[in-house]
Amino acid sequence: MDHTSFTKETYLAFKEDDRAGPIHMLNLIRLREKADYEDGRDVTGAEAYRQYGIISAPVFQRLGGTIIWRGTHELTMIGPASEAWDISFIARYPSVEAFLEMLKDPTYREAMVHRQAAVADSRLVRYFPMDHGSAFAD
Repeated sequence: MDHTSFTKETYLAFKEDDRAGPIHMLNLIRLREKADYEDGRDVTGAEAYRQYGIISAPVFQRLGGTIIWRGTHELTMIGPASEAWDISFIARYPSVEAFLEMLKDPTYREAMVHRQAAVADSRLVRYFPMDHGSAFAD
């Protein structure tokens, strides 16, 4: 089963847990080879995702969002090799409310058309940021 958007139940759980402070969102994206637009336009998933990024960036930045980590997949050491991701990053939002405001923004909603056309599968995982440590269990 491919995952390209959250459920109503997950959205409500996210919204209800509106604790103070920043959130980190781990994004793992697998792109379609060819984007799946309703109008049938002929562009790659990478091109469609790039358009999503161009349109959504000003909204993301205006609300205080930043990318705190970005990486390129090299090798899956533990787990199925089929779970390689084309795009991986962690976005930091100053609050739950900032993320929710982004989702409601008309410009961001316009950008989502391109994301949905581009993405074959994804994971979006919310994290509570903690201090860095010097050991795995810190």
